[in-house]
Amino acid sequence: MDQIWTEELGEGPLIAIALHDGHSVRNEVRPFLTLSGEDRLREEDPFTAQWTRMAPCAVVATRSRFEVDLNRSPKAAIYRSPDDAWGLGVWKQDVPDEVFSHSLAAHADFYRRMEELIGERVAEFPKVVLFDLHTYNHRRPGPHRRASPAEHNPQVDVGTFPDERDLNAVIIDCFLSRLRAFDFPGGGLDVRENVRFPIGPFAQWVHRRFPGRICALSIEVKKFFMDEWTGTADRALLDAIGLALGSVAEAVQRVLDGEPEVTEAEPAVDDAATVVVRPER
Repeated sequence: MDQIWTEELGEGPLIAIALHDGHSVRNEVRPFLTLSGEDRLREEDPFTAQWTRMAPCAVVATRSRFEVDLNRSPKAAIYRSPDDAWGLGVWKQDVPDEVFSHSLAAHADFYRRMEELIGERVAEFPKVVLFDLHTYNHRRPGPHRRASPAEHNPQVDVGTFPDERDLNAVIIDCFLSRLRAFDFPGGGLDVRENVRFPIGPFAQWVHRRFPGRICALSIEVKKFFMDEWTGTADRALLDAIGLALGSVAEAVQRVLDGEPEVTEAEPAVDDAATVVVRPER
């Protein structure tokens, strides 16, 4: 069984993970998918792998969520009906059982490895912080349709675990305040907590597996930095988000080290280049 994720095992209690950055599908799966690469890319989270540089320890999924979703339980990890996938029909009829069973075996391998990896950090540090990185669409009706209202769609929505919110308040409040204070191009980021997306299934699993020892944050960045229909990103905004997250991670590390919190803003980025993800055909 191929490993469907990559690891960068730097030192320290900070872990960043991009569960939906992957776009590839294995050859066994490809003949049974109904969706084009462009259709899959639109619901994936391109560029989140780049943001995992915010932490010394980084994990990045390399397979498309349409093959197997690592942010869902084993029962929900395969999108078997349109209701599981934003109304999209993912599979042709009569998919052999072994296609799905191989995908679920990879899902199980991933969770076994994450339990081991996070367990090692928990054994070494009093508190581990997991940055669970995602993006979300806000123009799903069409590329030229009005965007979803900002009132209900913050630029960054941070999902937190309610059962341990008080226990992790210092870390969470540091993350929120520092991200809001960052000198972002065009003005400060709209950062809110648990508006559209509560903490994700993987982050919930981490909290329940290591109660009291971890603070997991599900970070959903609205695709305001890119065209979600073409996969083209504004390099200045993309890099600025990465710098903002890196700055926040440094502040969180200082909190873990017992240092006083600092709130001055960080410099913005001016580069206006673009970058394109080209989906496989």
